[in-house]
Order: sequence, then C-alpha cells, then structure tokens
Amino acid sequence: MEHGLDDKSKRILSIYTRLREGRTIYKSQESADFGVNPRTIQRDLADIQGFLQDQVSETGEQQAVKYDRASGGYRLETVVERQLKPQELLAVCKILLESRALVKDELLPILHKLANACSGEEDRKLVREYIGDEMYHYIELRHGKKLLDRIWELERAVKEQRIIRIRYKKLKNQEEVVRRLKPVGVMFSEFYFYLTAFIEDIDREKEFLNPDDPFPTIYRIDRLEEVEVLDEHFSVPYAERFEEGEFRKRVQFMYGGRLHRVKFRYSGPDINAVLDRLPTAEILSEQDGVYTVTAEVFGTGIEMWMRGQGYIQKIETKQKTENKKE
Repeated sequence: MEHGLDDKSKRILSIYTRLREGRTIYKSQESADFGVNPRTIQRDLADIQGFLQDQVSETGEQQAVKYDRASGGYRLETVVERQLKPQELLAVCKILLESRALVKDELLPILHKLANACSGEEDRKLVREYIGDEMYHYIELRHGKKLLDRIWELERAVKEQRIIRIRYKKLKNQEEVVRRLKPVGVMFSEFYFYLTAFIEDIDREKEFLNPDDPFPTIYRIDRLEEVEVLDEHFSVPYAERFEEGEFRKRVQFMYGGRLHRVKFRYSGPDINAVLDRLPTAEILSEQDGVYTVTAEVFGTGIEMWMRGQGYIQKIETKQKTENKKE
C-alpha cells in the first residue's frame, strides 16, 4: 500500500526546503504555483516559524522566517541569543537562593553578576528588587565553608581522571579518615554537594558487606578537610565506566547502602510529586486513587523519606547489591 504526503505537507516541505537553501519565498508566486489562497501560504509560513521556535540549539541559535522589505519576500535568518532574558535570570537566582548551597560570600556576588547580566537598566533593577528580600534574609548552612574552588578542583580531577588523597570527617562518629580515591562525579542534592569516588586503598573484604560492590562511595564535599590532587592517573574501561546520570536517578537521598527495589502504595493528592522525586519509579496499578508503585534506589534514605510521607505505605524491599557512604 502506497503512503504519500498530503498536499499541505508537500507544500510546507517544499517551502521549508527552499528557505533552508537561502532562497526568498514570495506569497503571490507560491499561491499561484500551488493553486491556493495567499492566506494559506501565510499560514504555512507561520507553521514553519512555530516549528523553528522549538528547535533552539544549545548555542542559543534560532532560525526564524523574516519578511525582507527590500525584496518583498520571506527569508530564513539565524538569530543568536547570547544574553539570558530577565525571566531566565530571575529563575536561576531563585533556584540558587532556595538551594542554600553556598555561603553568602560566594552566593551574593553570583546573584549580583546575574542581575547585572540583564541587557536593560530597568530589567536589572527589577531582578534586584525581586530577589532583594531573599538575599537579605538568606541563611547559610551550618558548615559555613566556601566550596566553589573545591568543587572546581574536584570536577577537574574527575575529567582528567586524577587520583586524589583526602582527609574526610565521617558522618556517624566524626572520625577522620584518609583515603586514596578515583573520583568519578560531582553531584548536588538538597543543600549539599557530593563527590562520588571509588576507594583505592581499602580492605574491601573487611570494610564492605559486599566486596564486589561495583558502585562508588559518596562523600559530602563540605566534610572534606583536605584534598590533594595527585599526579597519578587512573583509567576506566569504556564498558565499565561510571555513568553519573544513571547513578543519579537511583541516589535521590545521598545515603549509602544496597541497590534495591521498593514497592509501596500511594494514596495522596498528587502521584506526580512521587514520580518526580523518584526518577526510576513506575506505576504498577491504580485503583480508587490508590497507586501501587515500584522504584529502584540506593541506600536507606528512601526508608526515612517514606516514613515522613503520610500517604505512603511500604509493601516490600528487595535488595540487589551494595553501595557505601562514608
């Protein structure tokens, strides 16, 4: 059975192809060639423009159909937006303030620079006004440490695959330990920045419940008392490389422990809030507003979170492997 394009699709693709080739499109000529009303050609151009608006590249380049008064026709032009809009800047400022991730001495200069990035004085004034009260009442986290340089240092070590030596203060008993690590990722979650790394000089049989644990250990960066980037490199075979994005889906609470699958029932007002919180969550069934959900997560943090959610009732937990947080 032959499947062909309808007349409208052929017409739009023809116009779009010629625009991409740098040619000028004249409504009257297109109307005559296709045997349609000029208003139809105008709608076709609007459809193409709508499509192009959804195709903004990572560089900020956007193509647009523009009317050329000199020629009386339409051409395809590339528009480059290198400055953030005030709405975008405001959103970024709000996120940074709510995260409380940085001390005032590091955060406030960033916010001022973002506000100054607005193209017009009126927009700069409005952004400063909108965030001024939150900046004034901003409360730092209790650790009070500057982190920007350390985050940069660690991220560079990750990218260059450099071994690092750290002195780290543990969460449980404030014990300090020295570790040689292969750093594989820098992550942020709920107030804190974390380093994920494989421990190099440790007795896995003694320290790990599962010596064959294939996943990295999690370290809170503000608890790193010292960091030394060594002139030693490590390599990870492509097939075994650490994928930060996949790991991040399953580590929502930054607590170590086994990789396991939990099953629970949810009867609250918004199931999407649960699905957003747990990227690996899947709805198994729904009956009378009660959802049965399963999710794959690392660690014990899920247990504490679920106990604080009155709408959630755990059904079972199936452990899979081991992950450790120091």
